[in-house]
Amino acid sequence: MPYFDAASAAPLHPVARQALLAALDEGWADPARLYREGRRARLLLDAAREAAAAEAGCRPDELVFTPSGTRALHDGIAGALAGRRRTGRHLVVAAVEHSAVLHAAEALEAEGGSVTRVPVDRTGRVSAGEYAAALRPDTALAALQSANHEVGTEQPVAEAAEACRKAGVPLLVDAAQSLGWGPVPGGWSLLTASAHKWGGPPGVGLLAVRKGVRFAARRPADEREHGRAPGFPDLPAVVAAAASLRAVRAEAAAEAARLRALVDRVRARVPELVPDVEVVGDPVRRLPHLVTFSCLYVDGEALLHALDREGFSVSSGSSCTSSTLEPSHVLRAMGVLSEGNVRVSLPWGTDAADVERFLDVLPGVVAGVREHLGAPSEAPASVSPAGTELVVDALGKRCPIPVIELAKVFGDVPVGGLVTVLSDDEAARLDVPAWCGMRGQEYVGERAVEGGVAYTVRRRS
Repeated sequence: MPYFDAASAAPLHPVARQALLAALDEGWADPARLYREGRRARLLLDAAREAAAAEAGCRPDELVFTPSGTRALHDGIAGALAGRRRTGRHLVVAAVEHSAVLHAAEALEAEGGSVTRVPVDRTGRVSAGEYAAALRPDTALAALQSANHEVGTEQPVAEAAEACRKAGVPLLVDAAQSLGWGPVPGGWSLLTASAHKWGGPPGVGLLAVRKGVRFAARRPADEREHGRAPGFPDLPAVVAAAASLRAVRAEAAAEAARLRALVDRVRARVPELVPDVEVVGDPVRRLPHLVTFSCLYVDGEALLHALDREGFSVSSGSSCTSSTLEPSHVLRAMGVLSEGNVRVSLPWGTDAADVERFLDVLPGVVAGVREHLGAPSEAPASVSPAGTELVVDALGKRCPIPVIELAKVFGDVPVGGLVTVLSDDEAARLDVPAWCGMRGQEYVGERAVEGGVAYTVRRRS
């Protein structure tokens, strides 16, 4: 069964498996001890740290291992903010950062600090100029992911780092999705990553803090890992993580070119094979293995289950697959269609034949979900007189039903006429304007009504 969700967790790399098994035999002792077994474990830990630091682009004594990438982000942000508390309590982040960064930002606000969330364009990329403009005299830290985890768009890290240097603000880069593909541009002050994104074992994160960066750990001091991670790490997993990072980086250029060609084919063919699809993310400045698209009139959860029955494991940012009933914060920040969202992220070694089979299966799967939901195949001809406004009551209905109901009645409205959709589904705020853009119709705007929001559309043609 093809696994196409490497952005969540990549399959264990063969080198990681070999290193993990070897380290289980040799690295079980406490590396802080002076006896033979402890010295052997210490040699393994030091070698793993040196290998990981070389790939991260820092000194070994600047890097520590954490229990996860999320922990690395939380500790990195908290430590940098605490170290610069005399400067201020202002944090700058991009609106599409990983939820771990946004949760840390919310915690800062709850404690009385302030956060600037820099918006992104429809490709998911921040403007380097807007990011620089968000920096203030009281900014203690800025955070920017190297590449987005949902749509693959690469961020202008080098430009942001230069702006931060001029402003005297440390920059934390979340490199979880990109470190396996290559080094992060220089100029960063703190860097985090997660081993299971590149084929290492789960439960290993990296946190690098440049010398000279003011940093104060926000937990009781520990003599291990420079006081930044309590206890000694899961040494066999750390060894496997470092070995697999070195292995994937050695093959990254060739594999990136191969997977980029497969992703380019998906980006080109999906809109040709499936009607009413929006491919999102930057088409050029992106990760080589990831593509995301959204399908009108499709329930995301039903689509993922249908693809799973066909043997394909994919992910989604659609609110239809979320217990929160809200669309992905990334798609929301981009202002793109959220319903029926599919993220395909190819692991190393993906067979081209599996990608072709996915393209063969996808049209029928989407058509089946749309038919089950009663989605229209095309808008009917206009039959109503001018001067009227249709109101569609979709209160209490989840995506994609509000947009399906809009499409069903739209043909009953003459050119220049209005349709207003009443909805309490948060996804409608994205999906109705996106539907207008895909159909060439005018989105008039929204207004609050009892029980929800009214979204109004004008027919142009």
